[in-house]
Amino acid sequence: MSAENSVTVKLLEELFAAFNRHDVEGVMACMTDDCVFEGAAGPEAYGVRFEGRDAVAAAFVKVWTTFPDVSWQNTKHFAAGDRGVSQWTFCATAQDGRRIEADGVDLFTLKDGKLALKQAFRKDRPMLDPK
Repeated sequence: MSAENSVTVKLLEELFAAFNRHDVEGVMACMTDDCVFEGAAGPEAYGVRFEGRDAVAAAFVKVWTTFPDVSWQNTKHFAAGDRGVSQWTFCATAQDGRRIEADGVDLFTLKDGKLALKQAFRKDRPMLDPK
């Protein structure tokens, strides 16, 4: 793996550690000021788009608020040039007690050593009733 790709993989590891700590400052430290996040669900082909630091940070905080125990497990990362990919399993409990565990990937575009675009793709799996 090239030194550049190793740096990107380290950045992705730092990002997901911050996601799992629910640490918005840590997450946003990995992203550019003009970052864009395209969520896995929404009315458009790309899902829903959040543009700029404030909107992207608010979107992540909303996920943590909606799913207080959310975590991204089984993460694997790789990089090639200005692109990065993360595989993960989204694990969370909704406020009504239903569970979701669904595999997904993020595609990233980097600019100046930070994440400029995060595109999320997640399996469409219904939540499971508590047992």
